[in-house]
Amino acid sequence: MGTNETISGGGFHHVAIRVHDFDASVRFYGETLGFQEKIAWGERDKRAIMMDAGDGNYIEIFAGGTQGPKAEGTILHFAIRTNDCDAALERARAAGVEVTKEPTSLDIPSRPGPTPVRIAFFKGPDGEVVELFQNEAT
Repeated sequence: MGTNETISGGGFHHVAIRVHDFDASVRFYGETLGFQEKIAWGERDKRAIMMDAGDGNYIEIFAGGTQGPKAEGTILHFAIRTNDCDAALERARAAGVEVTKEPTSLDIPSRPGPTPVRIAFFKGPDGEVVELFQNEAT
């Protein structure tokens, strides 16, 4: 249960992506990043799956996407929490993804004060932009 009283709950639940190679994406998020299948439904280009990142947050993967580069849409990227940004990126790199930003430590200028983080970015199997996000304050 979240603490956002305005919407009676709150918190991140899932990010949905539509992919061209459904099986490759499911393997990548499952085998490489350790996500677990929660529910799956449909057949062929109507297949979908929700995969738990490990803390009740999900990526929802839909089949039936187009092949090749995609025009930038509403979702610019999605971030996955990690306690070890460098190790998580190495797992992704070993799976053959394109790394677009190597691990970098920075202070996000935020209120009430700077938030120290370590981040990295890569492209998933279908070109989706994924951020690895490590909060270094905790």
